[in-house]
Amino acid sequence: LGLSFHSTTVFNMLKRLDKIRFRGQRTDVFLDLGDSPNTSDTECSEEILMKPRPSLEMKDTEELQDPAGPGTLTMPAAAIQDYQRAETDRLNDLKGHLEIALLEKHFLQEELRKLREETNIDTLKQELEKERSKRLDLEQKLNLEKETMYSWLQAWLYNRFGAYIGDFRFQPEENTVEPEEPLSAKRLTENMRRLKRGAKPVINFKRNLFALSSWQSVYTSAFAFIIYMNAAWHGWAIPMFIFLAILRLSLNYLISRGWRIQWSIVPGVSEPVEPPKEDLTVSEKFQLVLDVAQKAQNLFGKMADVLEKIKNLFMWVHPELTQKLYVGLWVALICSCLIPYKLMGFMIGLYAGIKFFIIDFMFRSCPKLRDKYDTPHIIWTSLPTDPQLKGATLSRRVRTALPCGISLEEQTGRAYNTKKGAFHEVFNLSGDERPLAVCENGWRCCLINRDRKSPTDYIRNGVLFVTENYLCFESSSCRSNSSKKNKVIKLIDITDIQKYKVLSVLPGSGMGISIATPSTQKPLVFGAMIHRDEAFDAIFTQYMKKVTMTTATNPET
Repeated sequence: LGLSFHSTTVFNMLKRLDKIRFRGQRTDVFLDLGDSPNTSDTECSEEILMKPRPSLEMKDTEELQDPAGPGTLTMPAAAIQDYQRAETDRLNDLKGHLEIALLEKHFLQEELRKLREETNIDTLKQELEKERSKRLDLEQKLNLEKETMYSWLQAWLYNRFGAYIGDFRFQPEENTVEPEEPLSAKRLTENMRRLKRGAKPVINFKRNLFALSSWQSVYTSAFAFIIYMNAAWHGWAIPMFIFLAILRLSLNYLISRGWRIQWSIVPGVSEPVEPPKEDLTVSEKFQLVLDVAQKAQNLFGKMADVLEKIKNLFMWVHPELTQKLYVGLWVALICSCLIPYKLMGFMIGLYAGIKFFIIDFMFRSCPKLRDKYDTPHIIWTSLPTDPQLKGATLSRRVRTALPCGISLEEQTGRAYNTKKGAFHEVFNLSGDERPLAVCENGWRCCLINRDRKSPTDYIRNGVLFVTENYLCFESSSCRSNSSKKNKVIKLIDITDIQKYKVLSVLPGSGMGISIATPSTQKPLVFGAMIHRDEAFDAIFTQYMKKVTMTTATNPET
């Protein structure tokens, strides 16, 4: 009975495992238990025999013991046999379970082997390696294409916009010092000629505007006035100026192409062109440098006057004049806020046309009217320059320092000769004789009297003055109480006056003035004068004025 029960239990377990495990064709034939590996059975039997259940034995032993005292068995021998039989059955069941597990392991190993044979893992591994290598190749190609595309795009952008992008790079500013050219007479003359040629178009444009405003050509000025006023009335003043600029550029283009187009309101005056001299002497070069330096001096002086007047206008140096500009700006601001721009432009255009063609013409024709009512002209001519401000400040200080009862003229007459007394006392003249304003401090020079043979009398150093009636030379070697070496010449007595060059070997036109009088056999020479031209102009102007007055008073003389 026990064996049949054991076999039935094993058979049911195998069926249950077959239902769970097998996926393919179901087989009802199972391997015999004897076909299972002997080693497994041996190992299983040994394990079962080596591992008894101590807890169960102890429990059963305790149940079999007599509660009255140890070592006494109360149960009969039949019960003991049944107990042993039950333990044997339990051992058989465990052995069956172990055999089932071994069978399951065997079947799983067989199934794994079949799966390995069916799937062919090596082939799959090879295919997987091939696919992996293909993927790596594709990735490399894609990276190369990306790099090629990026490099091409970068090169295209750099070639297309590289020059513009480079302009926006921040770089420290380099302070480069331009080398200065050495002083050269040829270079200086050429620069002055270049300046003259460059300023010629501006000067011609200014002359044409002046000719239009002065109505030198009545028909041209009338035509321009009608055209401008019509354009300003219809609001076309700005387009008209733009059109004139385009027309001027078009004419310049045709002229540059060889067309002979010359139109000007003012008739052109051909200036003589001096051919450049190749070989110049030392004196000619020096004189050329002096002429150019004089022109540059005058030009820079005019530019400095304009800039100083503008600066003094805005710096409130002359408050009355700046106040007019200040009020005018406030009026312009209020008008620009209240009046529409179109109407304001119309008013400005009409006023500009009337001012340019009519009002300026009247002011030029009537100077007294201009001095009274031409506000811009009055402001500009009244603005002082810095030298004028310095002179005004000095004269103010002198007036402040004057003692009571002495006029400025008297003090000025005394101030020229502080070493030897008053001016009229030094030269034995009347009290109203004083140096002109142009020679307040005199011109330092040396008097060369060629009638005298003595070296001390031949050349004398001193200062030259010119008054309304006399030409006075004060010798620096003169004693304080004597005026024998001073020279006084009446302007009326002068028979000839001209510029003079003492030494012909020196470059330039000389630094002396020759004056002939009836009392001298040879003309007196005032040499070594730094400001020779200024002194000559002042003396000659006063001389001509005196001669004119004398001739008008006494025609016979």
